[in-house]
Amino acid sequence: MKYKFAIISTIVAVIIILAAYAFVTSSSAAETVAIGDNVSIYYSGSFTNGTVFNSNFGGTPFNFTVGANQVIPGFDNAVIGMKLNQNKTVTIPMNEAYGPINPNLIVRVPIKDLNNQSVKAGMLLTETTTTGQSLQGRVLSVNSTNATIDFNAPLAGYTLVFTIKVLRISK
Repeated sequence: MKYKFAIISTIVAVIIILAAYAFVTSSSAAETVAIGDNVSIYYSGSFTNGTVFNSNFGGTPFNFTVGANQVIPGFDNAVIGMKLNQNKTVTIPMNEAYGPINPNLIVRVPIKDLNNQSVKAGMLLTETTTTGQSLQGRVLSVNSTNATIDFNAPLAGYTLVFTIKVLRISK
């Protein structure tokens, strides 16, 4: 009788341990970011010299679907595997961010072709292509006949550093 009780007690203990293990692993999987999850995060983005270019810490959380091409590839990859309430700092090389500067996107435009005749260096202009696509560019320089405009993404050519905190994960 002692042996039957010991065997039953051992079986019950093993079942309890397995159930607890299954609960812990399923709970942690539910709280780990995976492709297709909708996440809410805080982030701070900076250049490698420490200059912050954007942050939402303490503000409105940023929401996106992981793997849906809603953010730069390096950012998507950085959040995969993060856990709920985890903080992480990652360095994203330019080829996983906005890419290198494309010299073909720096163009000289006759001032007469621009809607705004008082164009000045540093201005942001929005131009519509012949296909109807809207492009935003920064005026680099202006002379009496032409404006040189950079249509690259403002963060193109930079390695970026992000601090990320996962606030919510929805499967």
